[in-house]
Amino acid sequence: MNIGFDGKRAANNLTGLGNYSRSLIEHLALQFPDNQYRIYTPKTKEAIVKLPLFEKSNVHLELPQKGKSKLFWRSTGIKSQLLADKIELFHGLSHEIPVGIQRTGIKSIVTIHDLIFLRKPQYYKFIDKLIYKFKSKYACDNADRIIAISEKTKEDVVELYNINPSKIDVIYQSCDDSFKTLSSTAEKEKIRKKYQLPDNYILNVGTIEARKNLLLIIKALPKIAHECKLVVVGRETDYTLLVKKEIEKLGLQHRVIFLKSVPFTDLPLIYQLADLFVLPSYYEGFGIPIIEALYCNVPVVAATGSCLEEAGGPNSIYVSPDDEIALANSINKVLTDKELQQTMKQKGLEYVQKFNNEIVNPQLMDCYLKTVKQ
Repeated sequence: MNIGFDGKRAANNLTGLGNYSRSLIEHLALQFPDNQYRIYTPKTKEAIVKLPLFEKSNVHLELPQKGKSKLFWRSTGIKSQLLADKIELFHGLSHEIPVGIQRTGIKSIVTIHDLIFLRKPQYYKFIDKLIYKFKSKYACDNADRIIAISEKTKEDVVELYNINPSKIDVIYQSCDDSFKTLSSTAEKEKIRKKYQLPDNYILNVGTIEARKNLLLIIKALPKIAHECKLVVVGRETDYTLLVKKEIEKLGLQHRVIFLKSVPFTDLPLIYQLADLFVLPSYYEGFGIPIIEALYCNVPVVAATGSCLEEAGGPNSIYVSPDDEIALANSINKVLTDKELQQTMKQKGLEYVQKFNNEIVNPQLMDCYLKTVKQ
């Protein structure tokens, strides 16, 4: 099969949707080598296209043909190129497909990661909400099939876009394989020294923005054992100023460590050195950092209200994203109960195996084949 992908993020983004896109294509190319995988992008980032994915013989990077305008190419101009390349199936990896692709005879699938901009519109600019809604609604209405990355996202697509649930397949994401192998003590200590990490810390990973709710951890921190610090890894936004004001107000400067521009290769070891991972987000489409933590053998405390229970499973702990007392109590419970820690680690690692690529990718290929034949 000749499969095309919207590769803008695969070829340009080093986080989030970029990681998702590259991992998905790379593992399909490994598990199903007889297919050809074409990644369409209007531009590339040099450091990314040097990655092993783009060296595989059955993976091809496709840029706009000479003389073609890059403006709106992903939305309209790409169709003639897909036809010329004899693409049988096009997968929009992040909420959108080319306008009018349904009239070309090429089957299409769109992945919907979340509809947070509709569930929590207060976190988005007005114009961004309009663009996101137009693209994702059009894709859901016109794609042959929809992939939702969680049951919660499927529920949102059905409710908010009035899509027939039979058109949607829930196919979970995995995370990068580097999180699935535990490092040696020497490797971890090297990272501890590099970032001057404390002996005991709670870890939070993700963009520092209001929806991610880092402020709740800060408010809970005075009620948590003083020898335990908080390490935050993520890109800062304006919301960070609010977080730092609260840190100063509570006199917690010595207990909170912000790490910026951490190389992706160091992240698994930072997870593995943590005592506990905490993600109190108000809303997520899935929660990749949670499965990263579970693969790294780290207990998880997360928030109720979206899909984090799907990511963390029944043996992680969940609290209201507005209750710092409950969060502090849950964190203290885990930190002081060695038996509970071991149970959470063991059961969490067992649970997270359902997200392994060996399980997820055959589901994805079944979806592809079903779509081409329908």
